[in-house]
Amino acid sequence: MEPRERPPGDGGDGCLVGVVRIPVKIVAVLVVLPVRVVWELLVALGRAAHRHVLRPLYVHAVEPALRVLGRVLATLLKLVLVWPWVGLWRYLLTPVGRGLAWLGRGAYAHLLAPAGRFLTTCVFRPLGAALAWAGRGGLRYLLAPLGKAVAWVVRALAVLLFVWPWVALWRYVLVPVGRGLAWLAAAAHQYVLTPIGHGLAWLAVALYRYLLRPVGLGLAWLAVAAYRYLLRPVGPGLAWLAVALYRYVLTPVGQVLLWAWHVAGRIAGALWRGLKRVGWVLVGWPASRVYRHVLTPAGHAVREVWRTGRAAVREARAAVRQALFGTPPVEPARSRARTLGSTTAAGNTPAPEISLHERQG
Repeated sequence: MEPRERPPGDGGDGCLVGVVRIPVKIVAVLVVLPVRVVWELLVALGRAAHRHVLRPLYVHAVEPALRVLGRVLATLLKLVLVWPWVGLWRYLLTPVGRGLAWLGRGAYAHLLAPAGRFLTTCVFRPLGAALAWAGRGGLRYLLAPLGKAVAWVVRALAVLLFVWPWVALWRYVLVPVGRGLAWLAAAAHQYVLTPIGHGLAWLAVALYRYLLRPVGLGLAWLAVAAYRYLLRPVGPGLAWLAVALYRYVLTPVGQVLLWAWHVAGRIAGALWRGLKRVGWVLVGWPASRVYRHVLTPAGHAVREVWRTGRAAVREARAAVRQALFGTPPVEPARSRARTLGSTTAAGNTPAPEISLHERQG
């Protein structure tokens, strides 16, 4: 039975979709929208904290402290682990080794070498010649007959201990036992294994013919009947139910959730832009106005007062130097580069200055 298509109605998606969509909208407005707004605020705060607090703190405080700590630790490790061993090797072991090597070379050259030459010439060489002469005589008249007798005895003992026992074991034990085992194996194969094998083969044929084959045919017939009279009628119904559940329940719910997520994102974006605009109106714009119309003119005035006072101090110092030492006043290079009456950079022609005497005159 094939599932029939539902005819489209005039009332939209139907009452089921409306019943599902209204609670989903309420949940989206009450739950999804606040969560999205809080999430956007947390993201903005995290970015601002990383940009203006954590990164400058790491660059200007943590990283220099880590560099200084690393250098101090490297110096301490060198002091504790490297320099003591270098000093021990350089100032103790190397001189001691050189002294021991010098003592060894002197002892070998002036003590051991002469003693060895004396012992070789006067003791070992005559003793070796005597032992060689005695050995040649003893080998010729005593050791040769004795060696032959010992070799014959050893050969006889070897044959008696290592050859004859194995020959006897093979001849009188292993060969009879092997023949008996071969006869037993042939008898067992002929009178026991062959009948048992024939019986097992007949039993396997009978088991397949009268048990396994009927049971297999019955199970196959049962599977065919279950598929024909149970699974095939029930399968289309289950497929129609799954299609209806996906089409009329899951798809509307997913669309409503997606719409709620997009709406929450737009509302959160609008709120964020409104907060930015309010922040600019309440804080940024007044701060920029104060900086432009109050702080900048005040800074320019302070700078001009500072320049005027510095030029006056410089002129007074030059006048005192001229009065005390009689030297003409020399203006420093910094003052020549930028004078009180000129705003040009170094290299251009500065404006003429009026000295203190000319002002008083």
